[in-house]
This record gives sequence, C-alpha cells and structure tokens, in this order.
Amino acid sequence: METLIAHPKNEEQATALKAVMKVLKIDFETEEKPYNPEFVQKVLKGVNARKSGKPGHIIDVKTMWK
Repeated sequence: METLIAHPKNEEQATALKAVMKVLKIDFETEEKPYNPEFVQKVLKGVNARKSGKPGHIIDVKTMWK
C-alpha cells in the first residue's frame, strides 16, 4: 500500500481529516513539528544571559505601544 501525507492549513482541516480517517478505519499517525531551531537558540541565549547576570533590555512601558 502507499503512504499519503496531508498538509492541513489549519486546525479545522486537521480535525476533519482525522475524523474521516477514523470513520474509514484508516490507521494514521500524528507528528507535532518542533519549534524552529534558530528560535530555540535565541531563547536559550537570552535565558543563559539572564542567568549569568547580564542586564536585559529596558522597555519604557508608557511608550511601548506608540
């Protein structure tokens, strides 16, 4: 048999595909995509900087939404 890979564009499509496959008794697997590795590195860099005592960015909360 062949393997089909679907790429739903939103949660509604994903839910509908799962429902159809369950009704047709088709076995399927789901796989969560991990975070973008570049994003994870940026977050970890910031966390490590704070742990080492480096100051963070100071944001003026009165003007941040202007």
